[in-house]
Amino acid sequence: LRMLQVKLIVTGDDFGYCPRRNQGIVDCFLAGAISNVSLLVNGSAAADAAKLARRYNIPIGLHANLSEGSPVCELLKTNSSLLNQDGFFHGKMGFRTALSKGLLNMSEVKQELKAQVELFHELTGHLPPHMDGHQHVHVLPEVRHVFAEVLEEYGIKYTRVPIEPGLHNCDWIPPSLMDFYLGVEEDSFNTVDVFTKHGIRWPDMYIGLSTMGRNMSVSSIRSAIDSAIDSAIDSAVLQLAPGAATIELMVHPGYPSVPPAGGCGEGPDDFSQSWERLHELQTLIKPELQSYYKSRNIQLCSFKDL
Repeated sequence: LRMLQVKLIVTGDDFGYCPRRNQGIVDCFLAGAISNVSLLVNGSAAADAAKLARRYNIPIGLHANLSEGSPVCELLKTNSSLLNQDGFFHGKMGFRTALSKGLLNMSEVKQELKAQVELFHELTGHLPPHMDGHQHVHVLPEVRHVFAEVLEEYGIKYTRVPIEPGLHNCDWIPPSLMDFYLGVEEDSFNTVDVFTKHGIRWPDMYIGLSTMGRNMSVSSIRSAIDSAIDSAIDSAVLQLAPGAATIELMVHPGYPSVPPAGGCGEGPDDFSQSWERLHELQTLIKPELQSYYKSRNIQLCSFKDL
């Protein structure tokens, strides 16, 4: 059982955020360290990212963004419930606050999600095989229903449900961040039935919260994967690929952004300018990680290989 075959989708999020992020993600892909990318269509370097994906044959899906920068739907760029007084999305926590106060119009959420799918199609020449949410907005109350409807409408089969086994044992995560992660986890549990009802699928296991930025190391990735494999075996959830467990590892590699280049309309945020992106890139390409994959019978793949 320990030699259960594992299909690991290593997704580089935020492709299109800035030229240096794009370059880091491409370098990672060419080194065999990531196998899939998620595109921010409102990112300042989105068109360039789509070209790179085509040039290097990188499997690409959509990283739907309702929280950072500007909408892509023309009608929503002015006078929309999705915008703050500065005319940008409300932000990671601001979006959640506005939602909990009932200030967000769900038909505008749907309009923007559809505009992002259309723009993705325009940039890449195909619909996204998978679609998830930037800053996990897609599992939030109300949003999850609209998100599922859009996926079903366009026939997008796969998404991400960020429930990470072993998260509760990660004592290195600061309390404020852990609170956010536990909120994401609770929202994800409440989303499972909604996505299931709409015929949407996702990998058996998800990891990536406990291994973000400075917390990424070969050993943190190994222990996250080991604990995912153990809990997959325990819960017998292997539904997507017979005889194999599928795991998605969310990563954010890149070279640090240099302002003013980057961002989704407002310039790059702190995380994107920090050394942590480069640290992820350097960790992911380590030969020890590649040899660990071999030893555990782990095969890197993308959503379209499932």
